[in-house]
Amino acid sequence: MYSELTNMYTFVIYFVMIGNIFLTGVVIFNEKRETGSTWAWLLVLILLPLAGLLIYLVFGRQLRHKNSYAKLGQERRLPPSIPNEKRKRIDQTIVDGHHLLKKYSKIYLMYVTSFNTFASLDNEVIIFRDGHEKFDALFQDIRKAKKEINIQYYTIQPDELGKKLRDSLIKKAMNGVKIRILYDEIGSRRMNRSFFKELMIYGGEVHVFFPSFLKFFNFHLNNRNHRKACIIDGSVAYIGGLNIGNEYLGLNTKYGYWRDTHLRIKGEAVNHIQQAFILDWYQTSKQQDLRFDEFSFRNEKHNGNSPVQVITSGPYSETEHLKNMYIQLIMSAKESVYIQTPYFIPDPSFLDACKIALLAGVDIRIMIPNKDDKLLVYWATRSYVGELLAYGARILLYEKGFLHAKAIVVDQEIASVGSANIDVRSFKLNFEMNTIIYDKEVSNELYHLFMKDSQVSSELTINKFRERSFPNKCMEAISRLFSPIL
Repeated sequence: MYSELTNMYTFVIYFVMIGNIFLTGVVIFNEKRETGSTWAWLLVLILLPLAGLLIYLVFGRQLRHKNSYAKLGQERRLPPSIPNEKRKRIDQTIVDGHHLLKKYSKIYLMYVTSFNTFASLDNEVIIFRDGHEKFDALFQDIRKAKKEINIQYYTIQPDELGKKLRDSLIKKAMNGVKIRILYDEIGSRRMNRSFFKELMIYGGEVHVFFPSFLKFFNFHLNNRNHRKACIIDGSVAYIGGLNIGNEYLGLNTKYGYWRDTHLRIKGEAVNHIQQAFILDWYQTSKQQDLRFDEFSFRNEKHNGNSPVQVITSGPYSETEHLKNMYIQLIMSAKESVYIQTPYFIPDPSFLDACKIALLAGVDIRIMIPNKDDKLLVYWATRSYVGELLAYGARILLYEKGFLHAKAIVVDQEIASVGSANIDVRSFKLNFEMNTIIYDKEVSNELYHLFMKDSQVSSELTINKFRERSFPNKCMEAISRLFSPIL
């Protein structure tokens, strides 16, 4: 009996060793990861032979073009009317016709050539700084809806705010408005489709992005749809950092006041946000054909004057569009770069761009929350912002509550707001969507929001950073070691 147990134990040990060797080969030779990510996963596999194997299978597998999201290859084959036929080529007259598009033409044309995404010039942009402002406006627009409401959120909680949204949508569905809801399985882990049972009875459609297998195991745990958007009648769109849940109204005692940035857009940019929703919708609903005629699009011009370019990115992308956007914005700065982000875990190229700009005399200020919602991410963020202090960056710690805003303002002229954090997960693993706004007025408003937030923030100086405790240094070192896979 003892001999049989020994043989079984030996078999398990050999099986784990062989599995680790196989996975090591996959990580190094097959998936073509960046060096930092490769070493981080090798460390996990070596230090945690059996647990590391399970962790890799759940968190480490990369999404491939040939499965799961292959339909997004159609992103370059949109119907002629979306965008208009006249924008099927790089139209230099668009750039020449607007001074900021001309000034930042390298950023604009980079996405025209690499991603076929054009700026629209007729947008009206309204900025919200917290959930109360955003949801008051959203529910008002929902009440006015005539044709359709398309909703896409990483997190929808089945709490008071979630119920209020659901009940508002039921009323519209009863009046013949088409309702489509898409939420992420992991971000909305407390949600169940039965929550929307009555809505579906009245014709509403609800789909889950990359659902779990029997609710226990998710084969795409590492690739989540982090986008947050709502499009109403094809004429107004919401995009930014706010999800659906009581905490986003500041009702969670752990976080307190929830500071976020969200946009309400009217104009042709709404069509571009609608396109992104449609591609996600048809991938998730498993329908065979992209039927754009089933969705509402805005044909008439709006009377706004803010140029907006919509940028999407995800693990299907051939390049890291959003990371490249941030780097281009930083490198184009002449005077200032103001960043608000809940997580700051950049890769070497992003970090080098910040250092180069700082050495060139650019005023870079990075605001992060002084509360953690993810312990390792919190300490890794501290490590990276601390590294920039030596180059002259100013690091502000938001104290009023939790800072979840994802915004960057350059020279008070050009800005970006969206769903993407400054970390590897947003740049490489998640499905994200941001806007680039070529407008001094909007950028100046975001700048003043930053300065107002600075009044309720403390500053992390280089002396304070050097005097941090030994346990804090250890936490930063450990967290940074695993930062490529956080």
